[in-house]
Amino acid sequence: MTSNSHSVPAVSTDRERERTRLSRRGLLVFFAILIPFSTLGYVLAMKSEIFVLFLMWAPGLASILARVLLREGAADISLKIGGRLARRTLPFILLFPVVIGLVAYGTAWITGLVEYVTPDTFIKASPAITFIAMLLLQMIVGTAVGLIGSVGEELGWRGYMLTRLIDARIPYPMLISGIIWGLWHLPVMIAGNYNSGPYPALSVLLFMISIASFGYIIGRMRLKTGSVWPAVFLHASWNAVIQDVFDAFSQGKNALLWTGESGILVAFALLATAWFISRRPMSRLSNRRIA
Repeated sequence: MTSNSHSVPAVSTDRERERTRLSRRGLLVFFAILIPFSTLGYVLAMKSEIFVLFLMWAPGLASILARVLLREGAADISLKIGGRLARRTLPFILLFPVVIGLVAYGTAWITGLVEYVTPDTFIKASPAITFIAMLLLQMIVGTAVGLIGSVGEELGWRGYMLTRLIDARIPYPMLISGIIWGLWHLPVMIAGNYNSGPYPALSVLLFMISIASFGYIIGRMRLKTGSVWPAVFLHASWNAVIQDVFDAFSQGKNALLWTGESGILVAFALLATAWFISRRPMSRLSNRRIA
């Protein structure tokens, strides 16, 4: 009786140690592949925007190769579409960037910090109708098209790196994940290939706040559902709605100071949302099977 009761914790501890070891090994392989792939992506993207897609797929390719080399399989990311929890996130996925946009950009437009300008589009209607039409179009069609790139990023960031940071017992894995995601964007941002405001240092700081906050929100969704698909769709939805609608309707010399992913109002809207979500309890659903 006594020997059996002590053997259960020992097995559990051994399994946890093995999981930690394997996760750390996975992270080393992942970053060893990600860094050269990303470096090549930076060089190519700075020469032609067509290579931005390759850069976005660098994390995904690194995760796929790491899984193959380490024989980990893909059961932990739940590639099957249609889970009940994943389906329940769809309204949030579609509406989240709209709400953030209306709060941050709406504030900028109303206060006159940023000019509201209707861009030239194939839609010939009043400014309000054009905005609504473009918003609905990007929420559906734009999100669908954006999946081409967001799948590549999310397979790497939330599909691989985040869960291994957790299992490797890295302190503050959600925060570290967001910081790494933000740092990965900085080369193209500093080079001027990504939105940056009139004050580069401030833009970098605000962008890191935005990306770390958004990364926390996406990460929570990925862990709660046990699937990478909600993260993929939310990433695509954000890019389509914020970049192709709200940014397109915002102009003026201070537009990138107050709005955009390196803008003051967007950064604080995302930070406030992440803080609010962090106050809610979350039970992690994960079907990790690397041990």
